[in-house]
Amino acid sequence: MRVLNYLVLACGLAIAVPVFAQHDHTTHGSGHKMAAQQPPVAPPAPAVANDQGPHGGRLADVGAMQIETVIAPSGIRLFAYNEQKNPLDLRDVRGVATLQVQGDAKRYRYDLFAETRSDGSAEALAVAVDLSPIAGRQIELAVQLAGLSGPQGQPVRFQTTAVAPRTEAQQVAAAIAEQKVCPVSGQPLGSMGRPIPVQVGDRTVYVCCAGCIDAVKDNPSQYVIGKPMLKVAPATDADAAAIAAQKLCPVMDEPLGSMGTPLKVTGLPRDVYLCCKGCLKFLEKEPQKYLAKLPAAPGTAKPEITKATAADAPFVAAQKLCPVMDEPLDAMGGPYRTVVEGRVVYLCCPGCAKKLHADPQGYLQKLAQQGVEPPRVR
Repeated sequence: MRVLNYLVLACGLAIAVPVFAQHDHTTHGSGHKMAAQQPPVAPPAPAVANDQGPHGGRLADVGAMQIETVIAPSGIRLFAYNEQKNPLDLRDVRGVATLQVQGDAKRYRYDLFAETRSDGSAEALAVAVDLSPIAGRQIELAVQLAGLSGPQGQPVRFQTTAVAPRTEAQQVAAAIAEQKVCPVSGQPLGSMGRPIPVQVGDRTVYVCCAGCIDAVKDNPSQYVIGKPMLKVAPATDADAAAIAAQKLCPVMDEPLGSMGTPLKVTGLPRDVYLCCKGCLKFLEKEPQKYLAKLPAAPGTAKPEITKATAADAPFVAAQKLCPVMDEPLDAMGGPYRTVVEGRVVYLCCPGCAKKLHADPQGYLQKLAQQGVEPPRVR
């Protein structure tokens, strides 16, 4: 309820809006008669919007017209079209929209006014109202228009339902919340600052830090996973070595084999073994999360990287910058430490470890040119 109160306040509109007149027969004297052979005609049922219109809204057929409703985070707009699908001039049209959030009994009414162009015509009726507080919730909208004639000369009436749209920022936040973890480092998104979007084709994947960007771009098939088409079968003797290497079910963190024969799941960038069928739905929903928990595949061992401790403080102060990103060592949740060529090198994030280990001599030489001599492992 607090959200909806804010919605009304945010729009800054008057609540007292014009209501179309209803005829009251009780105020007439007894001399007023209605012909017995002509029962009162009920007003037509309001049209229901279904098809999509040229502005991306939903279309409702109202007599010979079509009305398009566009619901955006910033408000509501209406367009009208004649039988030939040409837009109508709405300069003399006014309306009332009644909005109700599904599950809430309260209704909110808003005036719809013409958006007048420089020549005096109006293509749309609109109201500016902040719908972002109810983003993602189902809403029902009933609209009544004066100045357009519907069936039987009645005011135009129609209804539509929609999910209140998210703002761009809300869409990004929802995508990050759904992805949860960085596909490269396996770290929670947000643990090293604001997640970074990486565009791969028509997909966007978020990584925890700048050090993980190139890994996604260099090997998108490994890190950008659409909805997987998984195949599941009981593991066989041929899978014994892979099961021994994986050891644990990534979903339950239980030893493989503790709940019977492990299941082998194929269809992802690498095969995954699960302890039971109950874990499959979790793997299907968040494949990146559970792939990141697996030990390195044979021949692709992940470099060991840990968070620096107080004992590393003098060496961190001496090195200052990450040799991969040239960023301060604490810029992305670090410093982190790893060992190459028997030397301890400090990094700003786990995503930089792969590059460092791919070219250790190059980065050690870079540090030497900066006057930094990484400490030897003791």
